[in-house]
Amino acid sequence: MAKRFNDNNPISDVLKEIIRANNLQKGMDRIDVRDAWKNIMGNGVNTYTGEILLRGTVLYVQLTSAVLREELSYGREKIIKMINEEMGRQVITDVILR
Repeated sequence: MAKRFNDNNPISDVLKEIIRANNLQKGMDRIDVRDAWKNIMGNGVNTYTGEILLRGTVLYVQLTSAVLREELSYGREKIIKMINEEMGRQVITDVILR
């Protein structure tokens, strides 16, 4: 039976419970990772960023610039660390730049 909330619960707690009860966390992570990428990388990189896709714990990022893809590939571990810090927990374990 569903948990009943009284009127004194913050909306954030209610939303977290809805996400947990309906098993929506994976979908929320897909959206949050896109936002984290855009916040961390800034306008310069976002100009050349196409599709951002999270499958499991692997983040796939499509880039339109081969030079940028090569440069970002050197900082792959740092990108993983920064996105996980932005998310507040370990969401991704690898980044594939294509």
